Amino acid sequence: MSDAIDRLHAAVREIRRTDAPASRTAKLLAGGRAKMAKKLVEEATEVTLDAVAGDRAAVVRESADLIYNLTVLWTDMGIAPDEVWQEMERRERLYGIAEKLHKGPLAVAGGG
Repeated sequence: MSDAIDRLHAAVREIRRTDAPASRTAKLLAGGRAKMAKKLVEEATEVTLDAVAGDRAAVVRESADLIYNLTVLWTDMGIAPDEVWQEMERRERLYGIAEKLHKGPLAVAGGG
């Protein structure tokens, strides 16, 4: 999975570099961070609604859209997927792979 996201990230970076005007990705990047964040929220909402409705195929499709939009936002912010993978590895060492980072004093003490 991380290979696919790495390839997607590289493709988004290339579109950003070349500024392909007909590209939907270029239009999203040109729209600014607020537009990118809005698209990310829209996709997360669609995943959520489809999950509640029990539509497995739609959750798969919308999850791909969610990952795409997240990757575009990462690119705009200069975040490489490896940075996210490193954070996930750090959390795994602290809490286990299937745990979310705690909020509050424990997270601050742990560097999160």
